[in-house]
Amino acid sequence: MHPQIIRLKEIPSTNRYLRERIRDERLPEGSLVIAESQTAGRGQPGTRWESEPGKNLTFSLLLYPDCLPVNRQFLLSQITALAVKETLDAYTGDISVKWPNDVYWQNKKICGILIENNLSGSQLHSSIIGVGLNLNQMQFGSDAPNPVSLRQITGEECNPEEILDRFLQNFFRYYLLLLQEKEEMIRNAYKSVLFRKEGFFTYCDAEGEFEARILDIAPQGHLILQVRSGETRRYAFKEVSYKNEPAGAQALPSRSGE
Repeated sequence: MHPQIIRLKEIPSTNRYLRERIRDERLPEGSLVIAESQTAGRGQPGTRWESEPGKNLTFSLLLYPDCLPVNRQFLLSQITALAVKETLDAYTGDISVKWPNDVYWQNKKICGILIENNLSGSQLHSSIIGVGLNLNQMQFGSDAPNPVSLRQITGEECNPEEILDRFLQNFFRYYLLLLQEKEEMIRNAYKSVLFRKEGFFTYCDAEGEFEARILDIAPQGHLILQVRSGETRRYAFKEVSYKNEPAGAQALPSRSGE
């Protein structure tokens, strides 16, 4: 069966739509739901994704990555973020990936990714990859601190279909690497494009602010930071946050092989 491309005018959430559809039928892998408007689009837990109707790309992609163990599910975040980054590279510079999977232009967020996985024992069964990519929106009214669109960056109106095609080509190229078990290649590519990947910056955890540099990303997706004393700290998502200003230290070269 060929993947389905489902285009909708307005729905609460493309992720939710796919989740409800696959309860009743097995859609082919690679099926895609695209909405002009999402009334209840979600970002990461506790956040809402703002998107002006008809101005941006909001879509969800269905996969069946049943060869992937649960403890390696972060690879899906990595290949999705890499695909978005490389898609945007065709239009502008200064694109990076902010751990775990936000895509940034300079210090502003241009894309959010929300991945929902269904498990079967110790393996993944299905994954719904939701992407919200700011393309032609010129004003943002929510309390999100730092949104930006591609049109704001370039001054030119974007073609959503062209950008979606580029994304899908990039994504499935990386997905093939994942299926071929070339995980180290994916991880190295991801680490090479990280936001603030070199130098000391200010972070905040449950104990307060501290200065650290990114040392590594664990296979499970944990962020490994090194503070100035040399101590390393390991964080899961939501356990640490970035502060906006650099700590004022000289940037360090990246480690060999990264």
